[in-house]
Amino acid sequence: MAEEHKTLADLKEMMEAPKPEVAEVAETPAAEDAGAVPQGVAPEGEEIVLVEPKIDGRGRSYATGKRKNAIARIWIKPGPGTITVNGRELETYFARPVLRMVINQPFAVTDREGQYDVFCTVKGGGLSGQAGAVRHGISKALTLYEPGLRGALKSEGFLTRDSRVVERKKYGRKKARRSFQFSKR
Repeated sequence: MAEEHKTLADLKEMMEAPKPEVAEVAETPAAEDAGAVPQGVAPEGEEIVLVEPKIDGRGRSYATGKRKNAIARIWIKPGPGTITVNGRELETYFARPVLRMVINQPFAVTDREGQYDVFCTVKGGGLSGQAGAVRHGISKALTLYEPGLRGALKSEGFLTRDSRVVERKKYGRKKARRSFQFSKR
């Protein structure tokens, strides 16, 4: 925090100084339709910040996903698309097709189906909460492996942790809100 304090005159000089040229990249028709700014070209007054992928020595990205009381630890790496949950195949651990669909949603949104192997351990909660935790973790791990996918996953809401949890029981009540039965006599 050893920055110099700038005066108003210094700031005006910085604003009037010539800006460095940014390399132009040929626009694609898809980028025009989406209204996106092409890579390499920053909107007026903004800098381009390139996010480095976070990959460990084994070529994997790690993330933690959570939902309700379930916590999932996710490792992804390029591969044929096998998903292993607690040492078992996806089809045997999550037998319901709806839960398997929930887990594969991040890959479907980003068009990466069958391109990444997923190894995960999940504990706590029930099967539905565990499937949501795995989806959250896969989304976070994908953004760490390929930072360019963050926008697509964020717009679908896959990077937001679903914070709804079971309400705690209060004293003087039978459950969280249910009261004991009232008796008039």
